[in-house]
Amino acid sequence: MAYDVIVLGSGPGGYPAAIRASQLGKKVAIVEKESLGGICLNWGCIPTKALLKSAQVFEYAKHATSYGVKADNVSADFEGVVKRSRGVADKMSKGVQFLMKKNKIDVIMGFGKLIAANKLEVTAADGSKQVLEAKNIVIATGGRSRQLPSMPIDGKKIIGYREAMVLPQQPKSMIICGSGAIGSEFAYFYNSLGTKVTIVEFMPKIVPVEDDEISKELEKQFKKQGMTIMTSSEVTSVDTSGAGVKAKVKTQTGEVVLEADILLSAVGVVANIENIGLEALGIKTEKGKIVVDQYGQTSLKGVYAIGDCTPGQALAHVASKEGINAAEHLSGHTPQPIDYNNIPGCTYCTPEIASVGYTEKAAKDAGYEIKVGKFPFMASGKASAAGATEGFVKVIYDAKYGEFLGCHMIGMNVTEMIAEAVVARKLETTAHEILNAVHPHPTMSEGLKEATAVAYGEATDV
Repeated sequence: MAYDVIVLGSGPGGYPAAIRASQLGKKVAIVEKESLGGICLNWGCIPTKALLKSAQVFEYAKHATSYGVKADNVSADFEGVVKRSRGVADKMSKGVQFLMKKNKIDVIMGFGKLIAANKLEVTAADGSKQVLEAKNIVIATGGRSRQLPSMPIDGKKIIGYREAMVLPQQPKSMIICGSGAIGSEFAYFYNSLGTKVTIVEFMPKIVPVEDDEISKELEKQFKKQGMTIMTSSEVTSVDTSGAGVKAKVKTQTGEVVLEADILLSAVGVVANIENIGLEALGIKTEKGKIVVDQYGQTSLKGVYAIGDCTPGQALAHVASKEGINAAEHLSGHTPQPIDYNNIPGCTYCTPEIASVGYTEKAAKDAGYEIKVGKFPFMASGKASAAGATEGFVKVIYDAKYGEFLGCHMIGMNVTEMIAEAVVARKLETTAHEILNAVHPHPTMSEGLKEATAVAYGEATDV
């Protein structure tokens, strides 16, 4: 069967690439070995947000009296929470099926392997094979949980994020290795439902990619919620021979042994690039990722790669934009290359974290003279009314020109607020313009303007 474009993988990078190519008049097929929507829709972004919402509702119910509401005998139904999450994921996956039909994209189920620049061999679940041809192939194979030799995932006592979403019963205690977005979100989820959670982080701070002040605040809030946090620590081995797990942890002050029902390994993502024909075709890879140019082209003409299997940030929204850009480029257009320094990062624990651009340290390291402003949600009328005064908005501007260098937020709903900073930075908005854009009151979003006012000595609310 001959196509203009074949997309290998149907995650948040693959399916938008297929749709955009179809919109541009191409005959498109998408090859998927498991479920349409990929990890993000089925085992990542979407179902985790459903789990986190259930945890949040439970937290609200437990603290209902502080809102003047009486709610007695509130308990979490762990099975019900997991079931709801799976239902949300299934609905979204069906939505992608609909989009494929709507855009006249052929869906071919099976494992795809490149056998030439324009040929893909697909092996179906029953072992039968077929060869598809296309002028262009887009590799969108995504990533999976990174496994460390010190804690090999067995799916029962040492688990990855997939097993963490569908455990048959709630563990009484859990060790979480890694405090990036995945680790922090599961830490909040399980802790809020009553599991005793210990976070072990190799770096000196949790959520290591975030601004230092954000990391400190999240650590403070997590400890307040009852979690144990161990930074500059490393799990060196795990004994699973007993009822639960015994993890040896190397800390700055010596070795300790932690015991728990389950250990969740959340130490990052590794690209799915094995056995898909890259080596035989000489497609260049580096440090376990496919090397691409600014439009997603690999070293082999006609073959593109996008998303988690390439060097950019391993985020769904990055993959989507890369997919759309690749589809436009192979269709003869010249899309605007992605500015990877203006990609928002979001972590959906409570309090939420959202950030974009330079951290304070990175701005100083880049040689900028900076103005920094911080607005605590404690001073926000909306946050007080919502009973969510934790956290703050922090903004970083270039002192000379007022360029918006970075924005870092921690608090309720900040993942919904960060887009303003992303658009502002895209439009090269200065601090002066943020100050003169009238923000609605009372809202959490006015925190951005208030933080800017602090940076310039014009604050009226703190």
